[in-house]
Amino acid sequence: MIPNANARHFLLKAKQRDLIAACGGQIRSAEICHYGKSTVGRWADTNSPELMPLDAIFALEEECGRFDVSEAIAQARGQRFADAETGEEAANACVMERHANAMVQIGELMTTAALAFSDGKLTPAEATQLDRIASRVERAMEDLRKATASARGAGGISLVAGGQG
Repeated sequence: MIPNANARHFLLKAKQRDLIAACGGQIRSAEICHYGKSTVGRWADTNSPELMPLDAIFALEEECGRFDVSEAIAQARGQRFADAETGEEAANACVMERHANAMVQIGELMTTAALAFSDGKLTPAEATQLDRIASRVERAMEDLRKATASARGAGGISLVAGGQG
């Protein structure tokens, strides 16, 4: 057996679940990739060993513009994706958008955790919900780090239109 095979499998399952959610849920995802709703449901089910075929991954990633599953596959092979270079205005918007998204995701995690902990118990459903949100926080922070690294590599960016970088 390959070391960390289970960790890779669960990472891929989590990324599949996130991708399905980003595309509008199981029914919408089934329509996009032309697979049955029950098949898509198995892809999103942590307890099912079934993984998405490549044609479904490509169709869903293209639909929502997120490449989480492809990035997870590359990461499992020790590789990384690189973003294409963009202009200063796009980089500026990207950094601010990524920062705002990270703050929204962190706020959702804090709110959900507070509600889950309020009764002094953490149920399996609450733990699953926290894990899903924590995954989104992790992704948002990765996106923010990529955007700030791009800005740093460009020698900085101006956060004010027409300002000096």
